[in-house]
Amino acid sequence: MPGPLVVNDSIVIPDVELVWRFSRSSGPGGQGVNTTDSRVELTFDVAASTALPPALKARALERLGSDTITVAASEYRSQLRNREAAEHRLAQRVREAIAPPPKRRRPTKPSRGSVERRITAKKHRSDVKRLRRNP
Repeated sequence: MPGPLVVNDSIVIPDVELVWRFSRSSGPGGQGVNTTDSRVELTFDVAASTALPPALKARALERLGSDTITVAASEYRSQLRNREAAEHRLAQRVREAIAPPPKRRRPTKPSRGSVERRITAKKHRSDVKRLRRNP
């Protein structure tokens, strides 16, 4: 799977910035489980990346809390599928890290009608309970 990692329409991480490591997976694999390196670790150094603009890089570093993102995949038997899964997860993590902050909630007050309905319902419930009591 050599090649650049497409994060979104405007951001593409070159393959030289991605570090791949392979090891033996502890998951399913049949007879070849102890002989094939099917577990994949994909590491991306956000601080040293040239693919991210400075503003997005600062936002990502602030949200991540570290300079690197490491993703591991070992759920499939084949190394190729684990590589695809690791790339997908890394792209998702980068997208979440560079996403714009959500809009702030504008505080509002309940309407007069909703306040009146709530109080009327409370009074009605109180009356129901009061009328159930023994005299």
